[in-house]
Amino acid sequence: MGEIRNAERTRKLILEAAREEFFEKGYTGARIESIAKRANINKQLIYHYFKGKDELIHETIDEFTTSLPSGNLVLPANPVQIAEFRFNVNQEYLMDFLKFTAWEAVEKGPSNLKGEKTREKILHSYNEDMKAKQEMGLVPRELDPKLITLMISSLTIYPLLYKDVTRMITGLDPNEPEFKEKWTQFLRQISEQIFKKE
Repeated sequence: MGEIRNAERTRKLILEAAREEFFEKGYTGARIESIAKRANINKQLIYHYFKGKDELIHETIDEFTTSLPSGNLVLPANPVQIAEFRFNVNQEYLMDFLKFTAWEAVEKGPSNLKGEKTREKILHSYNEDMKAKQEMGLVPRELDPKLITLMISSLTIYPLLYKDVTRMITGLDPNEPEFKEKWTQFLRQISEQIFKKE
């Protein structure tokens, strides 16, 4: 029993170190040696648990996406609050993962990441949520629910990932409380315009 616990503990330790490495450096920049160093273990031990870097990234993404608290994924009933909610969740819980997605956009990694299915499921649930709100009359019928989801994703991710651009445009760092307050207020105002009742 102790061996099983130790194996589970070691595997978890490797995945935590891998997550730090991949999220900080992207798939291409991540090194097995660095993951071993972060986990304070021998590099060969990683190969005992994982076949290589591809399997390790698959497991890392899958473990991360399935470990997200479900409350972070349930959207508010009022569509006016969705953008503000997603911005706060992104800033509070998903920054490291969002940095990884930026790496994904600029480098070639393994196709069909294991966690991709879970990520796709989450994003499709946002589309379905928007469609349901549309059927309830809360979202204008002429707007495509998928494009609304994409728009909200853009508005709630871009300022956080592109901090320098955000600072150059607004004069504020996205981590400053003043920016957060102004941006969430703006997200609410724009959402009120898009989702205003007829």
